[in-house]
Amino acid sequence: MSNEIVVKNKKATFQFEIVEKFTAGIVLKGTEIKSIRMGRASFVDSYCFFIGDELWVKGLHIAEYAWGTYNNHDPKQDRKLLLTRKELTKLKRRSQEKGLTIIALKLFINERGLAKVDIALARGKQLHDKRDDLREKDVRRELDRARKR
Repeated sequence: MSNEIVVKNKKATFQFEIVEKFTAGIVLKGTEIKSIRMGRASFVDSYCFFIGDELWVKGLHIAEYAWGTYNNHDPKQDRKLLLTRKELTKLKRRSQEKGLTIIALKLFINERGLAKVDIALARGKQLHDKRDDLREKDVRRELDRARKR
């Protein structure tokens, strides 16, 4: 697809160190896919959690579809993620380790037209790690400016 729809969690890489990435399907209802295709989704304060052996994403905001009637969806509802049993078992076991959590990185439409979510097993960064990242970003920016001159 030339007009690729991607909604990213911009704070994820700043606040977390990514340990391992997975791509999951997402269960959508009614008009949610139309809102995603319009790019009307947000990952602010979203995270993933287990209920039994199923993985869910909480806090993924998919805005109501503008032309949806009484059939419109709830924008803040929890949504089920679809992974293989092996991946779910691995994620559940690893997420119970101290300091690890599961976060959503980005929401996109794949080449077959299906909505997918990139999730990651992540470890929270300390304040000094964030400072190091900002310092590296500033150095890269200065080098790019010097090259362009």
